[in-house]
Amino acid sequence: MRALTWHGKHDVRVDTVDDPEILNPRDAIIRITSTAICGSDLHLYDGYIPTMQAGDILGHEFMGEVVETGPGSTLQKGQRVVVPFTIACGSCYHCGKHQYSACDNGNPADNQDIGQEMYGQPMSGLFGYSHLTGGYAGGQAEYVRVPFSDVGPIVVPDGLDDDEVLFLSDILPTGWQAAENADIEPGDTVAVWGCGPVGLFAVQSAFLMGAHRVIAIDHFPHRLELAKKFRC
Repeated sequence: MRALTWHGKHDVRVDTVDDPEILNPRDAIIRITSTAICGSDLHLYDGYIPTMQAGDILGHEFMGEVVETGPGSTLQKGQRVVVPFTIACGSCYHCGKHQYSACDNGNPADNQDIGQEMYGQPMSGLFGYSHLTGGYAGGQAEYVRVPFSDVGPIVVPDGLDDDEVLFLSDILPTGWQAAENADIEPGDTVAVWGCGPVGLFAVQSAFLMGAHRVIAIDHFPHRLELAKKFRC
């Protein structure tokens, strides 16, 4: 298959690589139908994230069609799914508290010490985001293996286009979480610094949570014009 691969700072290429295979019973193989480039990918492109290796497949915002499943997967061939950035087992202590980004089992044990040193807490596995987070192949490719496919993927209802659900993979939940962490109450005035994609989702989330006024702050005029479209 063809995939976008990392080869060093400011060096990414579309290469021919091996197709993914089922490795564990809970795996599924997804044929990618839509994928996105996240602002976080710039950290990889600019060489800020350690433990990248030449040939690593990038991409953590993706969705597609299920084409193969392991015996432990709850997905079915032909289903359309959005796949979250985080790889979580669903059964450890942190998953039991819905703290999926701190899953004890999504990231191989030999990578845990690096995350502990950098962030103070080991992290779960992540798609396409260095060997610090498990070395998993990402979704800027024709196909991807999804571990713990009975936990993360969101089955897409019929009648919804890719563009309507793709951002459930990462940036919409990120913007929503930012607004949720602010404990917004009906009638509040909320300020959002930075109106890139995540900030714009935070603006929309704030309105949905009942904010009366949302002040969008940015120095790019086109971003502010987009933010104005979300006024209620």
